[in-house]
Order: sequence, then structure tokens, then C-alpha cells
Amino acid sequence: MSSDHRQTSLFDAFEASDPADNPADGSLDVAAELCGTLAAAIKVCPFSRAEIAARMSDLTGKPISEDMLNQWTAKSAAAWRFPFEFAPAFEVATGTQCLQLLMARKRGTVVMTKKESRDAEIGRTQRELREMQKRLRALMGAR
Repeated sequence: MSSDHRQTSLFDAFEASDPADNPADGSLDVAAELCGTLAAAIKVCPFSRAEIAARMSDLTGKPISEDMLNQWTAKSAAAWRFPFEFAPAFEVATGTQCLQLLMARKRGTVVMTKKESRDAEIGRTQRELREMQKRLRALMGAR
């Protein structure tokens, strides 16, 4: 048995997340939350808004300006919506998974890195092995 309790807790988190089958009306209107998520990611990013916009432009091959970032994060600019097609570039440019995590929270899912997924699989396999060993001991004791 492993002494690394992260494996089990990662798997438990994975198991505990059930997609919201019947979200409440209006609960998936994420406009304000998206605006706040983008703003928070930019705030903690070590790069300036201009640098983030330039990196996003490089990654997408489309013109993205600092002014566009400002509009996407301004609560008063309701007519400006962040295009989902820019989500991967935004996350790379800011070094976050904030948009994936926002979506996961809304859908009741979990975002894992490859290593976390592997650790969860190891934890699941170890749990199954313990259950099989317990079953085998019970069968052998019933002879």
C-alpha cells in the first residue's frame, strides 16, 4: 500500500464530481464570472496586458489587442464577449487553466494534468487490488 495519500484523494475528487444533469435556469450564464476570471488571471500574470495580447496574437495568428483584453474584462462592456476560440491561447499566454477550471466547476467535472490522471489511475488500481486481495482471502478462508 502506498504512503502517498494524494493518489486516493485525487481519485476521490475525480469520483465525487458528477456532471450537473439539470442545472438551474440561469445558472450557466457565466458572462460576469467569465469577465472576473479573465481579469483575475491577468492580474496575477507576470506579463502586461499588452504582452498577453501579443502572445495570444502569435498563438492564434489573429490580431488581438490590449484594448480587446480591456473590453473583455470590463464589466461595463456587456457588448464585448470573450470568444471561446481564444481560450487556449489566453491560458497559455497567462500560464493558467482558469477557463478550463471555470467550465469544470459549472459542469461538475475535474480538470487534471496527465500526471494527476496517471496518479488517479494508480490510486484506482491500488484500491481495486486491495478489494481483490480481500475477496481472495475471504474465498481462501471459506475452504
